[in-house]
Amino acid sequence: MKVKLITVSKEDDGPVNAIFSDYAKRLIHYCNFEYINIRPTKSLLAEEQRSSDASKLSKKISAREEMVLLDEQGIELTSFDFAELLMKKMNSGTKGLCFVVGGAYGFHKSIYDKSSLMISLSKMTL
Repeated sequence: MKVKLITVSKEDDGPVNAIFSDYAKRLIHYCNFEYINIRPTKSLLAEEQRSSDASKLSKKISAREEMVLLDEQGIELTSFDFAELLMKKMNSGTKGLCFVVGGAYGFHKSIYDKSSLMISLSKMTL
């Protein structure tokens, strides 16, 4: 199963990228992993930014992948529950999972509509 992590962020290098590279090397033994960062368009109003981000995200996600949003409004899972969810997806024949971290203004409604699941890693936002 292919696992993809897409972030919408101005930062696409430095320490964060080093961390993602390290984890990508670890994950390669378990799945086909890919990390993609999408840079937001500068100087847009909130709704315009969400729409622009949605357009860029849609181009990076295949119709065969299930989109999972990492969103503070999502369900909270324990590590065990998350591992169980991944196992169920792998065993059900899911071709790919695409985890998405939204930009500064969150997700556009069209992205919420296309997602199969929302998970909250924390009630805090960065």
